[in-house]
Amino acid sequence: MRVLGVVTLTIGGLLTMGLTASAQRFVQDRFVIGFWVDPPADERMDERYREVAEANFTLFLGANASRTPETMRQCLALCEKYGMAALLWTGGLPPDRLPEGPTCWGYALRDEPSVKDFPALREAVDALRKARPGKLTYINLFPNYANQQQLGTETYEEHVARFMEEVDPDVLSMDHYPVMKPNGDSRASYCANLEVMRTYALQKGVPFWNFFNTMPFGPHLDPTEADLRWQIFTSLAYGAKGVLYFCYWTPTGGEFPKGGAIITAEGRKTRHYEQAKRINAAVRNLGPTLMQLTSTGVYRVKPEDDPAQVLADTPIKRTECECRDYLVGVFTHADGRRAVLLNNYSNHYTSWPTVDFDVDASQVIEVSQETGEETPVIDDSPAMEGLQLSLDAGQGRLFLLPAK
Repeated sequence: MRVLGVVTLTIGGLLTMGLTASAQRFVQDRFVIGFWVDPPADERMDERYREVAEANFTLFLGANASRTPETMRQCLALCEKYGMAALLWTGGLPPDRLPEGPTCWGYALRDEPSVKDFPALREAVDALRKARPGKLTYINLFPNYANQQQLGTETYEEHVARFMEEVDPDVLSMDHYPVMKPNGDSRASYCANLEVMRTYALQKGVPFWNFFNTMPFGPHLDPTEADLRWQIFTSLAYGAKGVLYFCYWTPTGGEFPKGGAIITAEGRKTRHYEQAKRINAAVRNLGPTLMQLTSTGVYRVKPEDDPAQVLADTPIKRTECECRDYLVGVFTHADGRRAVLLNNYSNHYTSWPTVDFDVDASQVIEVSQETGEETPVIDDSPAMEGLQLSLDAGQGRLFLLPAK
């Protein structure tokens, strides 16, 4: 059996917004769809923030443009206007001088620290929690392909474990940009990184988020819509409670000569804008249910595998398909039901499997990506024997089943 990870801890009521009774810590209340590189803080801020909201983003990370108290306050006002939460960069301001408001989830402290930075970060986290109780102190970690000098530890798992112990975050976050090319495919490393996040987030009882790639740079091709879907739904299969695009606004500099993020450096929408808008709408509709799920296992079914053997401990008993390549996330719902996220692992081909669950198909519920409602599963090929489920390249579908 190829099990990528089985860790079961109940997060339960932790994922509701507000203050915990004792420590007044940040607690996440909605699924996060965010990004790196916010639009410029200029005379077109209102228009630009409206564009962000219309693309179905839920979290505005004002870490690049909105860095002064005035622009931070403008950011918060516009996020309130357009129904988004906001994370502000600290901007070197002392904690008690940082702007706050009903849409302010908290403050971004650091990107990709080394382990030697952890003691100072813990001091900054404690100071912020004291001055702004209930707000998130956000820190984003290196990916698992960072070297030992960057990490400050011999292994990546040691780096994450020490971060959780020494900094004590409310959200675990990292960035990882898989290579998806005909002559190079590092998607397995992306999954391995997500498994580390999943494991330590469950142990600590906090959510995890991750950045993924949206633009061409370095060894990365410009991703297709299927590539974007694959990165996002793979994160969801591992139990992520937030996905963040790199990048929204195209950064300038020698590393990004082609441009090509969701919005160009000149302010024009690329094709990624409508792609993100479509994918984000689906994820946003799944979000309320995803927030109620606790991961219990992740399983990869490769083309050469026997699906029945790999999935023996899951609610799926059989999958038959000409293009057999899946990632299966298994969860427990807060109300006791079981959940399955069935992903097409291929980012190039559609998949149309016949799926046997461990209950009759009449007991299987799908969470609609169009409405977010729970609806009886529909057979996509009723003329064929068994339950047929159509999956676009890189797509996942979320199903709910009765408790065992």
